[in-house]
Amino acid sequence: MTSHKPDGNQQDQINLALQRLMKGDPYLAPYQNIISRRLSKIAQTRQRLTRGHASLADFASGHEYFGLHFEDDQWVFREWAPNAAEIFLIGDMSGWQEKAEFALKARDDGIWEIRLAAEKLQHGTLYRLRIHWPGGEGDRIPAYARRVVQDPQSLIFNAQVWRPDSPYQWQCKDFRRASDAPLIYEVHIGMAQEAAKIGSYSEFTENILPRVAATGYNTLQIMAIPEHPYYGSFGYQVSSFFAASSRFGTPEDFKALIDAAHASGLAVMIDLIHSHAVSNEVEGLSRFDGTLYQYFHAGPRGRHELWDSRCFDYGKHQVLHFLLSNCRFWLDEYQLDGFRFDGITSMLYLHHGLNKAFTSYDDYFNEQVDEEALVYLALANEVIHEVRPDAISIAEDVSGIPQLAAAAENGGFGFDFRFAMGVPDFWIKLVKEVSDEHWPIKHLWHELTNRRSDEKTISYAESHDQALVGDQSIIFRLIGADMYDHMHVDSENMKVDRGMALQKMIRLVTLGTAGNGYLNFMGNEFGHPEWIDFPREGNNWSYHYARRQWHLVDDPHLKYQFLACFDRDMIGLAKSRHLLDGDDLHLLYEHSDNKIIIFKRAALLFALNFHPQQSYPDYRFDAPPGTYRMLLSSDDPQYGGHSRLISGQEHMTLRKKGTDGENYFLSLYLPSRTGIVLQHFI
Repeated sequence: MTSHKPDGNQQDQINLALQRLMKGDPYLAPYQNIISRRLSKIAQTRQRLTRGHASLADFASGHEYFGLHFEDDQWVFREWAPNAAEIFLIGDMSGWQEKAEFALKARDDGIWEIRLAAEKLQHGTLYRLRIHWPGGEGDRIPAYARRVVQDPQSLIFNAQVWRPDSPYQWQCKDFRRASDAPLIYEVHIGMAQEAAKIGSYSEFTENILPRVAATGYNTLQIMAIPEHPYYGSFGYQVSSFFAASSRFGTPEDFKALIDAAHASGLAVMIDLIHSHAVSNEVEGLSRFDGTLYQYFHAGPRGRHELWDSRCFDYGKHQVLHFLLSNCRFWLDEYQLDGFRFDGITSMLYLHHGLNKAFTSYDDYFNEQVDEEALVYLALANEVIHEVRPDAISIAEDVSGIPQLAAAAENGGFGFDFRFAMGVPDFWIKLVKEVSDEHWPIKHLWHELTNRRSDEKTISYAESHDQALVGDQSIIFRLIGADMYDHMHVDSENMKVDRGMALQKMIRLVTLGTAGNGYLNFMGNEFGHPEWIDFPREGNNWSYHYARRQWHLVDDPHLKYQFLACFDRDMIGLAKSRHLLDGDDLHLLYEHSDNKIIIFKRAALLFALNFHPQQSYPDYRFDAPPGTYRMLLSSDDPQYGGHSRLISGQEHMTLRKKGTDGENYFLSLYLPSRTGIVLQHFI
């Protein structure tokens, strides 16, 4: 691999970025040389990739060259397979036999090509590749296939020619994501429906999308879209990176879903899994041309033993071309508004973060860091933002590596946000191991607000991870089996009362202290009672738990409606007051023994009393002078509360006796297990 040093202008930019980085975090100073090397590698790789191209986004257009295309009244197919000796298209058109007229011809640099008359392939034709290599052969799904289907009887996957007579016509052609803080509603298309089956794109558009829009969230994050052979993998074992999963419907169905979401004001993101690939050889990329190292590292480095998957070689030109083009493809073809990059920790470290505690900066600056993966992520963000400046990228990283979500000009790797993954982990640990009368309020505040000032974060109390079998959602941990018998509005039950009260408070304080965004997994907003378990051998391939029970929140005789109503009003308040658009978060008061947290943000005052028994009729604390009007109380009856507070009540600060100037206090009634939000007027 030829090295290209950054030119003078690029080096000046690197030096300026380093200065900004060191100014923002002086603790990075001992690692300045390593950081400088990494930034130089980004510049060098960009320079190497863009030679002959107008920009990095221009380079990331492999999806328009490779794969199957209809050009100039003929079909053109290209594939990169440098170790191949022969390649044939086989399928419906060839009787699934190797025929000379469907043989690809070798070109330069391991690229193979075939041109076919228009009548040779039809819309819906099934096909695959038969690749011969020295010492062997095998059938393969093309790497850039845009449509892959599974036969329901044989369960065999094949690529499918997809050229409908009437291509999808976008209705919201010019949709652009608003600059508001992302309030994310995380969904899985297949299990979003009520019936015990795999749901479809169309069913989601008709039945679930209106529900999401009604919740007030402004961003839809969709899991499991790139094609994956095993449904139960949650979409995290990808085989075909350019194909929207056909188990949910057609590409047009998916486009219609995105279009309808845009019409409802929702931005749409998908999970992008570039941290690894499924190890399947026919359906996936593993041993595609007979070698284990075509797309992946050779030897042990090329295999993720725990996940039984393959690890990309991010230093290889063709792999960068493939992955960067994949980023652009979803933006171009499906008009998506961003990505959540899954498994960042695994790709950033040679140890994949397994059994590793990240306790100091030394953990981020050593030989275990895959710097080629860091370079790829920086370039991926460049491509995304060059193609769609309004698009957002979110990093899922548990290690806390600095610079990940900092801007490139500030020495970062360009993600717009990173998930605050320590927050849900802390909530589950707290709910699971500590009774709430012993919750450490000071430590709780630290965990909720522990983040880098130069990076934007998205907080959440729980996501899909906390709802899987082997774990439990927060509401189920709090209430347990009593959810099955005591969620009727007329049923009095202490565990249900406690669980609902804490569920509301946990979500309120998590949203109120969030850095710059907030996430919820579908159904959790109303306290969905059951875990997620995909069909598998261990449950007799049942779909019973791979669904969402929307009838629970629709039933006026059940208490789930109260949790949903609170979440909707909480999200509405955050949106209308632009709560997360800034980070002007100030702790006014905390008391661990009294279980009190009080903080101010965006002209709103949050006061939460986590104490299980003690209500405080006249709780005093220092506060900025003015009038405070109650906007939200988790104790209101429409939220299943006990009506101990008066909606809209106003409170005025009082000056402390014997003091002058800005020495004021506020006196509030703080009922037990209640969170309130007040608007501050000066």
